[in-house]
Amino acid sequence: MRPTSHREPSLETGLVTVAPGLFGKASRMRSLSLWVMGVLGFITVVLVSLHFGSLEKMAVLARSARPAWLLMALFLQAATYVSAALVWRQALAHAGHFLPLRTLVPLGIAKVFTDQVLPSGGISGTMLVVRGLIRRRIPAEIAMAAMLIGLVSYDLAYLVVVLTSAGILRAHHHMNVPLLIGVTIFVVVTVAIPTAILGLRRWGERRPIAWVSKWLGATDLLRELIDAPTELLRSPRLLIQTVGFQLAIFTFDALTLWLVFNALGEVPALWVVFVSFAIASMVTTIGPIPVGLGTFEGASVGMLSLLGVSVEAALAATLLLRGMTFWLPMLPGVWLARREIGRA
Repeated sequence: MRPTSHREPSLETGLVTVAPGLFGKASRMRSLSLWVMGVLGFITVVLVSLHFGSLEKMAVLARSARPAWLLMALFLQAATYVSAALVWRQALAHAGHFLPLRTLVPLGIAKVFTDQVLPSGGISGTMLVVRGLIRRRIPAEIAMAAMLIGLVSYDLAYLVVVLTSAGILRAHHHMNVPLLIGVTIFVVVTVAIPTAILGLRRWGERRPIAWVSKWLGATDLLRELIDAPTELLRSPRLLIQTVGFQLAIFTFDALTLWLVFNALGEVPALWVVFVSFAIASMVTTIGPIPVGLGTFEGASVGMLSLLGVSVEAALAATLLLRGMTFWLPMLPGVWLARREIGRA
């Protein structure tokens, strides 16, 4: 008797099992349109920057780049995934369930890839991580509680970073009306998201919210959010620890950009790099394209130029940073996401 052939599930089929409803025909078209908009925005930013800058100076910067600084930047990027895994590990350990970092770091990389492939405001990546924790014998309610801690601590750290950057800009007399409006919108959105998530426990079964969750393909996620215990959120010590790890991620990302400038040989002040990265991330968050492709690049080059960095160096450093934080993780992310799907 011939053995039955076993066929590995395709990545597309597997993502349906992780995020049902996010990979239907309409959702595929929506994701494709967002990617097209992002790529067009990215190309526009590059062309506009080159129009105001010098292609020859870009070539000189590229030829003079020092690899040792770039290697240190890659090391810092690896540290961001360790910090993200520490957030989940602390939350799980607080609930009496321990998982080693070697298990959680690959989940973090797979989450980044899934969020980029399926732009859904983080829903798809969150569902992948929750499913991954459940497959590692973490109770569903504890896995969801750990994700809640991750979301709330991230938003709190993000608020600290953006408000600190706004204060620095004001102290250096660079705060203008558009930036003030952007910061205000960001604060409202960032406060509203965790408030809405916690409010789901009370109103999640009502028809408008249930209909939206079904349209997003997040009915299971909504149900788990409603059932998730909130005891972990009541621990000041755990919140302080996880917010600290989230702040470390923002710091490592900003330092990565600073190291890239060192590699190029044109090094602005550290506060200029930190503020520019924070504002560019903020614009990406409140912008119309979830993956931030084009939006981040434009905001980063614009802020760096406003604060005295040459357009050529700003564009080169931003593109190198995005290569490390956006494009490079997609390579291992494909394999890790496939592995998680195969386990499902």
